[in-house]
Amino acid sequence: MIDTHVHLDDPAFDEDREEVIQRIQDQKMDFVVNIGSDLPSSIRGVDLARDYDFIYAAIGVHPHEAKTYGPEVEEKLRALAQEKKVVALGEIGLDYFYDYSPREVQREVFQKQLDLAHDLGLPIVIHSREATKETFDIIAAHLDKYPEDKINIHCFSGSVEVMEAYVKMGCFIALGGTVTFKNAKVPKEVAKKVPLDHLLLETDCPYLTPEPKRGKRNEPVNVFLVADYIANLRGMSLDELLKVTDQNARHFYGIKA
Repeated sequence: MIDTHVHLDDPAFDEDREEVIQRIQDQKMDFVVNIGSDLPSSIRGVDLARDYDFIYAAIGVHPHEAKTYGPEVEEKLRALAQEKKVVALGEIGLDYFYDYSPREVQREVFQKQLDLAHDLGLPIVIHSREATKETFDIIAAHLDKYPEDKINIHCFSGSVEVMEAYVKMGCFIALGGTVTFKNAKVPKEVAKKVPLDHLLLETDCPYLTPEPKRGKRNEPVNVFLVADYIANLRGMSLDELLKVTDQNARHFYGIKA
């Protein structure tokens, strides 16, 4: 079992981080990938990856923090990328829901980090909220620079049609707790119809806790709830689902069994 997107460095885990990490081991999860949101969180993620065999790190600047990006940050990300357990650049992209960074800055930084990922030879974890078309268009414009199976649309929130367009480009679709929400009709349809060989599972913890634990802090072991729910939606066994999604995660991040 693999959680492809966690934020274990988040302050929400400050009081019991070791216990949360112990539960990952207790559940015999294969690994989790800690995702960066800015330079400090990327550094913390790399530190966690150094400390635990089953934690890997992605580094990058989230669109909320795009205003912090500059040449110095980029050089430090380049240096961090030399760590052998850094397996992706992310999460990067566009967020027009909160606009914590100006949209023009988000677009510029997104494209700079796409170029950085290309230079570093790293797969990409994409964040997109209320910016579906523009995110898609930017990725499509950069697609010739990447292997077709090295882009992950994290916490996918678009329609079945958008999912199919991404899959046609070779992208992975990552689904988490929102699929389990009672009124999440479109995410459920996406979960049913996304080709299994393009599906990744995640929690995005400490956010987006799946049912029946919604309202509580999320953590990596809850990816089991996501996996079980999607398996039931698709009419397949949990073991069948995990066999493929674990293989997808290892392929995307380049982590061997």
